[in-house]
Amino acid sequence: MAASVRLLVRQAIRLSHRNITVTAAGVSARPSCRCFSESAEERSTHFGFETVSEAEKAKRVYKVFENVAQKYDIMNDAMSLGIHRLWKDMLLHAMHPQPGARLLDVAGGTGDISFRFLEYVRFQRERQQRRAVRFGQTLSLQDISNSYSTIETDGPRESTAVVCDINKEMLKVGKEKAESLGITAGLSWVVGDAEELPFDDDQFDIYTIAFGIRNVTHIDQALQEALRVLKPGGRFMCLEFSKVTNPLLARLYDAYSFQIIPVLGEVIAGDWKSYQYLVESIRKFPSQEEFKSMIEDAGFYCVQYYNFTGGVVALHSGFKL
Repeated sequence: MAASVRLLVRQAIRLSHRNITVTAAGVSARPSCRCFSESAEERSTHFGFETVSEAEKAKRVYKVFENVAQKYDIMNDAMSLGIHRLWKDMLLHAMHPQPGARLLDVAGGTGDISFRFLEYVRFQRERQQRRAVRFGQTLSLQDISNSYSTIETDGPRESTAVVCDINKEMLKVGKEKAESLGITAGLSWVVGDAEELPFDDDQFDIYTIAFGIRNVTHIDQALQEALRVLKPGGRFMCLEFSKVTNPLLARLYDAYSFQIIPVLGEVIAGDWKSYQYLVESIRKFPSQEEFKSMIEDAGFYCVQYYNFTGGVVALHSGFKL
């Protein structure tokens, strides 16, 4: 009975989300035609510690990332002392994607997760090819020829990564970074809302969202969309700031967050307010257990989480069955 109710809810959400236009230049959303008894202008939510309307939050969050886009990567290094790179590396090792996997990186902005994904699967493919060659050394010439033919015709398709972000400035910075790094094959960029993804059902093997879901107005709706676009057997992975588990570390972390991070934002990016929001939004995000329950309620199975750096960051993972 519960499964039937969840299915009906997902179907209703899907019907309300069919307002996306796909063009040669990319993907854009048509004006929404949602019908609620109360408009987004009237419903309230939080923007950091401030209470605002849902419509106002969406505008403010967009403005925050529009403002910080050019300094986003530099600020990540400064705020985390470079540790964010290790967190993202640990995400990829936990993911362990194989050649042929298709990734959707939501709120992927500057492309850090997608770049790592493509590099990881490239390494895996080369490793498999080296193993095939070593195995072939013990075979006859005909067997070796047949082995290579099999690899070419029956091997996995090329891996692809789709970076989806609602903010055009973040995507612009990501594209520029990809070009400077020479990363183009298998990579695409799409303007899209995590709550109304511009993709058909059952399209991706892996869905990631790193340090983005706390900025979404309706987290439950974003989770439903993640479930919808994943293939059966697909994996949801979310890397996000969370609740520090050690009381002493929590006090030090709070002091650093509120007293140092906004100052860094002002000095490096010329934007105190955006980084004050960042700090506050982390405190408003659900705890590890609460978020785990939200993922399960969305319909994912085998949901787990792993704390990094004492719970400063948590990696949540679940599967679509």
